[in-house]
Amino acid sequence: MSTQRQTEKVKTRTHYKRNAERTRELILGAALEEFSSRGLDGARVQTIATRAGVNKAMIYHYFEDKDALYLAVLEKAFDTIRSREHELSLETLEPEEGIARLVEFTFEFLSENRGWIHLLADENLHQARHLKLSPSIREKHSPLVRMIDGLLRRGVEKGVFHAGLDPVALYISIAGLCYFYFSNRHTLSAIFDRDLSKKKNVAAYRAHVVDMVLRSLRP
Repeated sequence: MSTQRQTEKVKTRTHYKRNAERTRELILGAALEEFSSRGLDGARVQTIATRAGVNKAMIYHYFEDKDALYLAVLEKAFDTIRSREHELSLETLEPEEGIARLVEFTFEFLSENRGWIHLLADENLHQARHLKLSPSIREKHSPLVRMIDGLLRRGVEKGVFHAGLDPVALYISIAGLCYFYFSNRHTLSAIFDRDLSKKKNVAAYRAHVVDMVLRSLRP
């Protein structure tokens, strides 16, 4: 085979791979919108195909069925937040600054990605039966736990945090404080006659959560 023909075949394979990756991303993006707004049970594959600009058969080409697509959306959602957390480079910050930044980021991420909240709520309704099938979900979270553990250890060494802190428990607390605000903002706004969607209220609660978390860690 001539060098020219080999080069052409490589270019063709590369082009096909890029198109395939782009199509897969379009499907995942459309599926995220559909699953976030309607949940797994209410979502329709045909609607996802229409949003993605592909035919229904193409979805089944890339994903075995709706459940497999749903799991892929969940994994991509977790990949996104874990990647963004990694970019914070918290290991380079002072312990208190690092924890504060993690809280701020978690709060801001949920504020900007309301679909993530709906997606998590829906998977919890299904008792995490899809995430339990993921071979990589625990690996995705291991770096986060190590990062928080490193901040806590350095904080203890510097005398700014008390000993015996569990990094997983701390993250659950941070996520819970941030998640509850946005997942229940409508009912809380009605109950307390305070619009929790207003920027000033969002900023005030974010500062409150940062202060609460840091106070709980100090000696």
